[in-house]
Amino acid sequence: MTPAKIGAIVMSALLIMYVALLGNTAIILLTDDAPVAKAMGALLTAFPVLAAWLIFAELRFGLQLEKLQRRVEAENAWPHFDFELRPSGRPVRASADAVFAQYSQIAESQPDDWHNWFNLGLAYDACGDRRRARAAMRKAIALASKN
Repeated sequence: MTPAKIGAIVMSALLIMYVALLGNTAIILLTDDAPVAKAMGALLTAFPVLAAWLIFAELRFGLQLEKLQRRVEAENAWPHFDFELRPSGRPVRASADAVFAQYSQIAESQPDDWHNWFNLGLAYDACGDRRRARAAMRKAIALASKN
């Protein structure tokens, strides 16, 4: 089991414990006559629900991405990036930017191929742009699910 999966399981368990501990307090506050208590009870109910939805969405994204990664590995289509690496193993920013430009151009020229978006997501991640990496991976997942 990978550290990321262990972390996801631990966070989910903590969320369940949080909901259980605050659920009782929320019910007590919601049954109180004071408007402030009712508002606090509603917030104590809303935050765990929002947290549960966010964790569910992240777990679903992670599982879909892991499935897509296995598919890329099974096809033996994992991209080879020519990065200049730091001693830590992370790519040098200029090197990652050059590779990113190449994969960005490929994804723009063939936007319906999920492999290109998957590769672009990896290139974004190497550049340190996690938000765009996730967006590219979401697009890859959506396109791959159509095939």
